Amino acid sequence: MTEEAPTARLVLMTPPVLDPTGWPGTIADALVAAVSAAPVDAVLLRLPKLDDRALTKLLKPLVASVQEHNAAVLLEDAPEIVARAGADGCHVGNPARLGATLEAMKPHDRMVGVGALRARHDAMEAAELGCDYVLFGEPRADGSLPPLSGVLERAQWWAELFQTPCIAYAPTLDDVAPLAATGCEFVALCDAVFSHPSGAAEAIQRAHEALAATPQPAR
Repeated sequence: MTEEAPTARLVLMTPPVLDPTGWPGTIADALVAAVSAAPVDAVLLRLPKLDDRALTKLLKPLVASVQEHNAAVLLEDAPEIVARAGADGCHVGNPARLGATLEAMKPHDRMVGVGALRARHDAMEAAELGCDYVLFGEPRADGSLPPLSGVLERAQWWAELFQTPCIAYAPTLDDVAPLAATGCEFVALCDAVFSHPSGAAEAIQRAHEALAATPQPAR
């Protein structure tokens, strides 16, 4: 009996919060629809600027709803409320904060990943510190994206040489398959899901089909 070739898995990032009024609102509905439609390994929640008490109150039911579908929940740059919100860990959007976040999270067995890694050396340093994953290709602070060709190259280089898992960000659904083919463990989606004209559930199903059709190279 031959074993099936492994495929990359999905990570879903919520859009940045431009106006905290009414958050999470329709984002919550789209998020739950997405994780209900096809397997999603993790959800990275980008958060509004609210006080910790108000934010925790909003997060608890959303986190629980996502976790019911076997998806881990990571809060971006909010390690102080991870436990109170019932989340599984923290995503660090500024590598300079990774060390302090690891010190706070790891004694409690929480996941910690990091993005905004502009150079190969930054990613290697993050892995040496003990992060659970590195993220390549996500939108910059101004909303612009790095060239996809560079993300493909970076993800393939990482997958071939390092054991720490890699997440590669796909700006569109058409980018899912070529990113998965690099050997990265995860492909992340955001606008391609939340802005899909047929809805988040349809988008995540199409992404899952693309991953299933793209076996990873042997490592």
